[in-house]
Amino acid sequence: MGVNMFYWIAALLVGAMALMQLRANAWIWLLAILLWIGGGFRFAGIGALAAILLLLLLVIPTLIVAVKPLRYALLSRPILKIFQRILPRMSQTERDAIEAGTTWWDAELFSGKPAWDKLLQLPAPQLTIEEQDFFDNEVEQLCGLISDWESTEVWQDLSPQAWQFVKEKGFLGMIIPKQYGGKEFSAYMHSQVIMKLSSHCSAAAISVMVPNSLGPAELLLQYGTEVQKDYFLPRLAAGEEIPCFALTSPYAGSDAAAIPDIGVVCTGSYDGQEMLGFRITWDKRYITLGPVATVLGLAFRVHDPDHLLAAEGSTDRPTDLGITCALIPTNHPGVVTGRRHWPLNAVFQNGPTSGKDVFIPLDWVIGGRDMIGKGWRMLMECLAAGRAISLPSSTVGFSKLAVRGTSAYVAMRHQFKIPIGKFEGIHEMLARMGGNLYLMDAVRRLSALAVDAGEKPSVISAISKYHVTERGRVLVNAGMDVLGGKGICMGPNNFLARSYQQMPIAITVEGANILTRCLIIFGQGAIRCHPYVLKEMAAAGEADQDQALADFDQAFFAHVSFVFANFSRTLLAGLSSGSLPAAPSAAPQELRHFYRAVNRMSAAFALLSDMSMFVIGGSLKFRERISGRLGDILSQLYLVSSVLKRYEDDGRPQEDLPYVHWAIQDSLHQAQEAYLGVLENFPNRVLAVLLRFVAFPFGRPYQLPSDALDSTVARIMQTDGDSRDRLTAGMHMPNVEQSPHAFGELAFQLIPQVNTIEARLKPAIQAGTLPPLPQSLIEMQYWVAAAAASGDITEAEQQVLHDFARFGDISVQVDDFPQDFNLLEAAQKRAQS
Repeated sequence: MGVNMFYWIAALLVGAMALMQLRANAWIWLLAILLWIGGGFRFAGIGALAAILLLLLLVIPTLIVAVKPLRYALLSRPILKIFQRILPRMSQTERDAIEAGTTWWDAELFSGKPAWDKLLQLPAPQLTIEEQDFFDNEVEQLCGLISDWESTEVWQDLSPQAWQFVKEKGFLGMIIPKQYGGKEFSAYMHSQVIMKLSSHCSAAAISVMVPNSLGPAELLLQYGTEVQKDYFLPRLAAGEEIPCFALTSPYAGSDAAAIPDIGVVCTGSYDGQEMLGFRITWDKRYITLGPVATVLGLAFRVHDPDHLLAAEGSTDRPTDLGITCALIPTNHPGVVTGRRHWPLNAVFQNGPTSGKDVFIPLDWVIGGRDMIGKGWRMLMECLAAGRAISLPSSTVGFSKLAVRGTSAYVAMRHQFKIPIGKFEGIHEMLARMGGNLYLMDAVRRLSALAVDAGEKPSVISAISKYHVTERGRVLVNAGMDVLGGKGICMGPNNFLARSYQQMPIAITVEGANILTRCLIIFGQGAIRCHPYVLKEMAAAGEADQDQALADFDQAFFAHVSFVFANFSRTLLAGLSSGSLPAAPSAAPQELRHFYRAVNRMSAAFALLSDMSMFVIGGSLKFRERISGRLGDILSQLYLVSSVLKRYEDDGRPQEDLPYVHWAIQDSLHQAQEAYLGVLENFPNRVLAVLLRFVAFPFGRPYQLPSDALDSTVARIMQTDGDSRDRLTAGMHMPNVEQSPHAFGELAFQLIPQVNTIEARLKPAIQAGTLPPLPQSLIEMQYWVAAAAASGDITEAEQQVLHDFARFGDISVQVDDFPQDFNLLEAAQKRAQS
């Protein structure tokens, strides 16, 4: 091959990649092809026959694409017909779920070229003066009225005093506007409150959480009539009404849209008047606050067999009008409030509700007559906001307690004459806890920021709920492994047992995690976040065929350009080992490679998603493991983005970099393995091999955090200071009157002074004039007395060591009870008193 021929071929490759990246239109491609063929004929020595063949192979197809009438006739119209034929039928509930909510940063991650400036320029979430005052006072006062042990084993609920405080101080109306008597707090404030309460008492957190997320207030605010808002919202804000919302039934759990509860349109009597309404029969379970609720939000399916809601004289309206939401007082005749459920010893109020042939007026429908049949979409949009706040916040709350308590315990607890926090096996568990908590809190904050920005982030909320609760499970399990016997003995001294015991609740509710991962994250994300798929589907469904063709043509060829652009980006990123994608100019130097990694994986993910939809088609929603892995890639990119945003929002504290590196390395590795998992199970093996080479030509670039990084994270977790405080910021710090495990933190705070004393005494210990500090904290009392008597320690040092020994001894103990102790009897006696 001559030099000119080599340059001519190189020009083809470089030019094609550049035009793909620039997403050049067909006319520019046509011009470039003609110039390239001409250059080959003139300089590279290709013959006339070769030039003619290239013209036939390249110019004619490009010309067809460039000339709109030709493109319409030969390409767009046939492709549209195929698309309309193979497009899977979508139920109305599926359509409502896909169209509900909004897209945000998730769409940027799907773009193959995320606009980092859009994310980094958002202000850091922060509380207003009014919110901060409530957080520092009322929330702290509520924490002083409650404890997890007392609410669980004594009251089996919040105490009456705590319930009264919650109602009087407006905890149940945090999201309700001030014009209705509410607090009108931000989503971030809502998240902060739930997080703090969860770090101290799960029953309090859930009792406050539900009215502010899943309760009827959100539905009323978005869809209620003015009459409904004026009546219910002030009463909800003041705690005069306790709300619950009933969606799940014994035969419709994850498939909530299939609820069998029926309301038949009929006329009936209410308040002495004949009126149009529904006769409803329902059977619901798992309804949080159901046993104590005074107003029931109910989802049911409306049937109108006699066409009473149809226009006069019309009988062509369907009889099944769809899911509808109504508000019903629980003292309304026929409403049955069932006995309590007992979800894994959690004592938040939860139970069934039912009714048989209960008549309610038509105007009890949330939003009135116009919203009949629109309940599923209402729920999807409201759940998108609530799911982004509630469970991520509560999981982060008890995870902060786990990290704070465990890190203090391992720094103070000695075995084999050294603190157990120095063992590498413990380092692995601690790093898993600290790194995950840093990431989980970052996700919580960014998701709340999205809601405060006015978004209804359906995909992001699903990502947040799934991954924060799953990582919370990993975190709590690691803590239990570290605590050992202390972690498995129930009692006031055990700060981790309730979280461990109740972790499956967070995994299960608000959309079970298996469903969320396999069906929702990518199932919704692929259509909602993709820049063209929803447009293509909409065009295919248009009645006007000329308009359908025009819209489809525009979306389809933009989609093709999008695929080629991401192919080019992915290949160049792979060949450059990830160094080619540009990082934002504002990114700190030490993290630029992570921004480039997200850009690389974003393009690779967009390409793989398009190839998966092309090869597998509509059956992709039934290939749940592939869909789940695709969702994992999108999710991990969102988690990395959250970590990078948090580091910026915190002011780039250098001491937090180990957490940042651990969290991002872990997420990138998981994204990579999910990507390869899709390819290893891809039905088209040839395409799978090609995609693997394009994305990762030199093998797996992203590795799990190293042992050295694990140890660094573990050490800073055991170091008192700003970094540890930032990691657990916003949690409730109990005093010793509230909780025995507060002694562990007191002992931890004394460790630097104890280490200073021990270092000063080291020569005497080495000389044998003073024995080493004993491992047993009980024995230390005797050692302190001997050292004080010999004059080796001062009176102040003696007090420090006495306090350390006493606090530490209390913190390592576990609770025990008399053999005839009966918790139920004790609770009953306490309740009677």
